[in-house]
Amino acid sequence: MPNPFAALTPALNVLSTEGQVLPATGQAIVDFAAPDTHELYDRLTGGDQQVDGLWEAPSREIYRSVTPTGRSERHLFRYFLDGTTKIYFIGTLLEHERSSPVQIAQVGAAAVRRLDDGSIRLVKIRHDLALMLDKTVLSDILWNRLEAAITNAPLMGFSRVVLRNTGEDDEFTALSVKEPRSRGTHKANWLMRQSESAIAKEDLGGRTNDEWLIVDGSLGNEYLDWRGAPLVGVAKTFRRDHIFTLGSGPRAKTINLYALLADLGEGQRTAVFPRRKEGRTGLIAFWYVRLRPQRGLDYPLMGVVKVEMPCPTGDPVSTELADLLSGCLIGERSVTPHGRDGTCQ
Repeated sequence: MPNPFAALTPALNVLSTEGQVLPATGQAIVDFAAPDTHELYDRLTGGDQQVDGLWEAPSREIYRSVTPTGRSERHLFRYFLDGTTKIYFIGTLLEHERSSPVQIAQVGAAAVRRLDDGSIRLVKIRHDLALMLDKTVLSDILWNRLEAAITNAPLMGFSRVVLRNTGEDDEFTALSVKEPRSRGTHKANWLMRQSESAIAKEDLGGRTNDEWLIVDGSLGNEYLDWRGAPLVGVAKTFRRDHIFTLGSGPRAKTINLYALLADLGEGQRTAVFPRRKEGRTGLIAFWYVRLRPQRGLDYPLMGVVKVEMPCPTGDPVSTELADLLSGCLIGERSVTPHGRDGTCQ
């Protein structure tokens, strides 16, 4: 089997000649992001903790029952997009008195289209390879030689081969991630998010406004001014610290997310809420849908998904549309795996 990281050989040679590399004990070690990347991403890009008011019209109900809608009734969700990362810690680079973890990341994202008969077709895939070090603690000479080696690296089947500075802040690392190796794992996840949004912006073979895309996970700020075909983000893991102010005047009440979802019944959705970012016209509308009954689950957040939808104009979401999207999601809650029967190509 060929070495999947062969494209990085020239850059790794630079590291071994310009500095001293202490290899990972025994072999490369797979790094996992901590805390959970999905919840952290939602917290860092999910706007303010305080959520004021509803963002739908005309309904003002906090909980609404919706009708489950299967694919045979309304084939609304036809495209699905997801990404993945695998991060390896391969050693520590020593350059004089400075040091940096050396990490390699495989970053993938793919979109598939579901046909009317339920079969799946791959429509777009990206597979990037990244070498990651902390530029802030390395000399300019070493970093420039790494950049030159990466620029001339053969792709060998990858969409891109890139060098990334883990010391540079981004949507993931800016607020809470300080430990160098953790910054590397979150940097790789940010690369994955960028690949996902790049795929979502493509026409994916002529996607129309009647063919919705589901992005796995929460939508970040890169979707605030969305101008592409319609999509929603569906997150199974999401931030838990939201505080909601419902109503106005003397009758207004404030509840946390756990209290909001504790009274959410199976087959129901919550009202739609806004997520804003200062200085941006667009916003992200979000709500929660209970797919599974609470019976037998550990706590109120289980069995619930968070649905997010870009509102680039800032207008409230229509109640009819929120009901339709929620009903179609409930209709998707039970999958039918067929194994390797040739339905995915």
